[in-house]
Amino acid sequence: MTLVIPYLVFFLILFPFVMAIIIGLLKKASPLRSAVIMIGGFSIMAAAIYVAVNVLMSDDKTQFLYLEATHTQDKCIMVGELFLMGLVCFLSIKYKKYYAILLSCAGTIPVLWMDLSGNVVEGNTHLRIDTFAAVMYLIVGIVGILICIYASGYMKDYHHHHTDVADRSNYFLALMFVFLGAMFGLISSDNLGWIYFFWEITSVCSFLMIGYTRTQEAVDNSFRALWMNLLGGCGFAAGLMYANMALGFSNLSDITGNNTAVAAIIPVTLFAFAALTKSAQFPFSRWLLGAMVAPTPSSALLHSATMVKIGVYMLIRLSPVMEGTLTGVMITVIGGFTFFAASLLAITVSDGKKVLAYSTISNLGLITACAGTGTTEGVWAAVMLVLFHAVSKSLLFQTVGDIENCMGSRDVEDMHGLIIKLPRLAFIMIIGICGMFMAPFGMLVSKWAALKSFVDSGSVWLVLFLVFGSGSTLFYWAKWLGKICTVIHQSFELEDITPRSEMVSMFPLTAMIVIMCFAFPKISEVMIQPLLDEAFHTKIPDVIGGGDVIIMIIMVCMIFMIPIAARFLSIGKDSKMTMSYVAGVNAGDDRHYIDSFGKERALYMSNWYMEDFFGEKKLLWPSIWVSTVLVLVMLIVVVGGAL
Repeated sequence: MTLVIPYLVFFLILFPFVMAIIIGLLKKASPLRSAVIMIGGFSIMAAAIYVAVNVLMSDDKTQFLYLEATHTQDKCIMVGELFLMGLVCFLSIKYKKYYAILLSCAGTIPVLWMDLSGNVVEGNTHLRIDTFAAVMYLIVGIVGILICIYASGYMKDYHHHHTDVADRSNYFLALMFVFLGAMFGLISSDNLGWIYFFWEITSVCSFLMIGYTRTQEAVDNSFRALWMNLLGGCGFAAGLMYANMALGFSNLSDITGNNTAVAAIIPVTLFAFAALTKSAQFPFSRWLLGAMVAPTPSSALLHSATMVKIGVYMLIRLSPVMEGTLTGVMITVIGGFTFFAASLLAITVSDGKKVLAYSTISNLGLITACAGTGTTEGVWAAVMLVLFHAVSKSLLFQTVGDIENCMGSRDVEDMHGLIIKLPRLAFIMIIGICGMFMAPFGMLVSKWAALKSFVDSGSVWLVLFLVFGSGSTLFYWAKWLGKICTVIHQSFELEDITPRSEMVSMFPLTAMIVIMCFAFPKISEVMIQPLLDEAFHTKIPDVIGGGDVIIMIIMVCMIFMIPIAARFLSIGKDSKMTMSYVAGVNAGDDRHYIDSFGKERALYMSNWYMEDFFGEKKLLWPSIWVSTVLVLVMLIVVVGGAL
């Protein structure tokens, strides 16, 4: 059965690129295009699940190592790197953003020189599918493909609402599949040169998707994303060259192996720096905020299943060798600070996609902080957060996009009474929001493990970041949830125009959140505990004990028992509609009130956004400057000191 695995791995890496070519040749918004995306997407999903299940069920992961002699493939990758550099240079000249040329050349040319000069260490396998790679296969193969299927329906209607944007939907959908192919290539690769190549593909693809509408705002935001990610790419290239030429390491597993932390501290630090840019940590968070100008599927793909997960994927890989190092401490502090600051900023905005963007940055900060501790509890929490965040945030972005299409607005304040206006979408959104912050969903469970890892690390600051950041998280999610569920007399049902093809993506994601809520002890046993054993090269005791499981089961039951009991207790009792209490002067129609001057005014309820205390104008740039100093200290002290 394992004989077919290598062919499926190559299929997962290459077939998405073939799909991109096919989609580019098809007629726009045609039934054939939808059918091709559906069939091709589910084929990729099935292959990813098959490979992941076989790897997870195997007792011997060493059999999933492939490709030692790769001269032909290496030449193809060099050609690909030249193509990416040429594309960036061409578009930078076209839009007069010349700084991107310097960053692209600074990262690519030295790596090509090293390859051509024969300084690359040869002889190691280039592909390695272990437990963590299998977990990422499931995330990319299921969540990523469902986003592509959602995009197939979404882009058909997108240009009906945005008539000023040229219809290049084939191009957009093709980019999404290129993105997935690069993700499969990256998580399958152990060779640092291959990882760098796929790393750069994701940077260029995100740049192209963000600039899809070609408005001035979209162009500016896309180039901001490009230069930040190319800067991280330069860091990765520098780490790659040092590992090859100074240490004789050509594979990531060489660096994360036993007794390499001291010798490999320079490439570890440089790779961690690159990961900070990809995962949109402060001071590199503005590229992710700017990604909102792209169509919703792009936001879902970049914020949930792919782009931002590359950074935390790399940090989790490096986590065991960062324990007790200055690099680990700095990564943890940057992540903890990002978690707290971004959660405060999320309180101050009412644009639904912007709330989700800040929430993404915040949660990635928590994952980064967990990875930086280098402890088993920290890695356990980080992987569990990655899983739940990918599913929940993908669902939320898709739902916000559909609500915007139905209502003409994505503002949280306009979602008042959404449970009456758009009940199906409201229910889906409620499940997604609960998955992000309520017990016993995995995000909150993971924070328990994160708290333990922070306490064990002995850092008071990290504990404070987690406690107050979690409080802020509760605030903005509860505000949104309250808006959706509050019913007022002005609430009336709207037409739900969500296409069936989009529901093909949203219903499975909703079901996955609920299933994962019940199954997370099994997820820990099958996926995360073996991952810890491999990462730390020893048998790790179970992070979740039997008592924890019992508590979680009770919490799951309570979530469903309370509303059911309330329903039965209310049977046979007359419901009573009461007027809103507005200082005792409701005008009688529940739509107006009498002010202190005796004048009748419209009644309007709004959340408190606290912009005067820590709005974007007050907190965003100070956070960027503080984190810039932290990043520079890490690079100067660790890399400069080691050299």
